[in-house]
Amino acid sequence: MPDSQKSRARRKSLDVRAWNGTTRPYDLLKELAIGVLVVGVIIVGFAAVAGSPDEPTITLQNWAQANPNDFVATATAELAGTSDTASYGPPYSSTAGATQTLGPIDLQTMSGVQLRIDAAKDFVITPLTTLDSAPDAVSTWRAATSEQQTAWATSYSDALGKASNGDPSTVVSGNYGPVPQLTQGLLTVAKGGALDGAIQSEGGLYNTNPTPTILFLSDGTYFSSLATAQHLTGDQWGMMNETGSYPGQSWLWLFSFWYQVPLIGNLPNADLVVVFIMVFLTLVLALVPFIPGLRSIPRWIPVHRLIWRDYYRKR
Repeated sequence: MPDSQKSRARRKSLDVRAWNGTTRPYDLLKELAIGVLVVGVIIVGFAAVAGSPDEPTITLQNWAQANPNDFVATATAELAGTSDTASYGPPYSSTAGATQTLGPIDLQTMSGVQLRIDAAKDFVITPLTTLDSAPDAVSTWRAATSEQQTAWATSYSDALGKASNGDPSTVVSGNYGPVPQLTQGLLTVAKGGALDGAIQSEGGLYNTNPTPTILFLSDGTYFSSLATAQHLTGDQWGMMNETGSYPGQSWLWLFSFWYQVPLIGNLPNADLVVVFIMVFLTLVLALVPFIPGLRSIPRWIPVHRLIWRDYYRKR
């Protein structure tokens, strides 16, 4: 009989060999019932005592009520085209010079504008039109040229920056066009809770895309201050599945690590550099079995023998 057939016959005999070791009765259904009952009691108990670990959803209404000055300043920046979203570039707009490049590589431009956002229109003018708020101011804005619109919004933004605590009521007189009326109208509807649905509207019964709302929120300082309080910002190595569960996904620490290295984190194209570093490290990890020397490390440092010491002791 050939060796291969002998080997198969030996394995088959081992498969059908009767178990001669110790045995004990085991009721799987009983164990399952006990496990579900115990876990259920623990979950219900913790829920009753501690409640949900999730923080409530942050809305535009929360923002407008908690920090109206920041809300007005952000709405003005959207009109002026100076907010982060307005100047971000792809995938939201085709703003020139906004992308991060690494030599000839420009991934943002390659991806194209997939989710076009006109900050002034989508975050301010359209919601005001939908909610029929400040109609005269909206008409005046639409009748003006883009240059005049930018001049009005920029002047008002500068004036807000010089006002005490950014309070619109303390802004000095100036040629701001309809911008003060537009931003106050937006603030009013936001405080009433109507702005979230107006910005997020997709034209149907259900609105399942919160991207515009999140972008508008992130353009202000209110949202980032909440992130700082929850240890979520980049300089705090913030990563988590849900707020209130710091530190969250520990497996993402390597992404955040590279931003803490000044040589990388201070680069104008830091995001792109970190992406390529992680791609390189992922490829190295995937190709470990094929890289001479690197694949031999387990033999040089036999940590597995320490972990499975009982098995190797018997051998």
